[in-house]
Amino acid sequence: MRARRTTLTATALLLLLTPALGACGTTGTSQDRAGSSDAADLGTSPLQNPDGTKPGLAPITSDADRKAARELIAKVTTAEPGSQAGYDRDQFGPPWTDNVDGVAFGHNDCGTRDDLLARDGRAVVRKDGSACVVSGMTIYDPYTGQTVQWTKQQATKIQIDHVMPLSYDWKQGAAAWPKAKRVQIANDPLNLIPADGSQNASKGDSGPSAWLPANEAVRCSYAVRFAQVSLKYQLPVVPADKKTMLGLCGG
Repeated sequence: MRARRTTLTATALLLLLTPALGACGTTGTSQDRAGSSDAADLGTSPLQNPDGTKPGLAPITSDADRKAARELIAKVTTAEPGSQAGYDRDQFGPPWTDNVDGVAFGHNDCGTRDDLLARDGRAVVRKDGSACVVSGMTIYDPYTGQTVQWTKQQATKIQIDHVMPLSYDWKQGAAAWPKAKRVQIANDPLNLIPADGSQNASKGDSGPSAWLPANEAVRCSYAVRFAQVSLKYQLPVVPADKKTMLGLCGG
């Protein structure tokens, strides 16, 4: 694959650098920043990405934006966690199903995982003969602050994090939902961030009071994204988590 990249023709390079509507319903902008080192490379502020269709998770830095972040988090309701009895990943549908209603990228003939890799990746390479399956890319991981060269042979190096973990959702009210709604939250790009596999594994089903990304620069952004999912799905968070989320954004 590296040799293939070094022999790109000028025409092919021009195509890589020209924004276009990509397969799986994502725009080419997330794929066309290879080699860039400007602020856009860090992704999109969650305050400017309310549906999760734009790439990445950029830091929230200005006083005005941090104030807006606190105001959004303040709207989140709280409740102590319920029982995890009955929880199973299958309760949220098949992993990365495209057969999901009411969320971006649903029913676009590509699985959710590939949609998210294409959303956040740059210089994306797809499997021969496939318009969907991502086999290689460069990706900025907001949870560590590192840029990663990824191939499908190293699949677990980059994993898709559920910002609000599914078992957390279950304990906070999703156990009582119809299954179709659980399939939504499991495949909603607002709730999904490609990130370092070891970070995802260490998080488990923790909320923000028990786990945060190693990259301190995105912790307020992470709190905002957690709040956005909570508000969209009317799921309360654990009181300690809301207190932490506000504190991360200066509250």
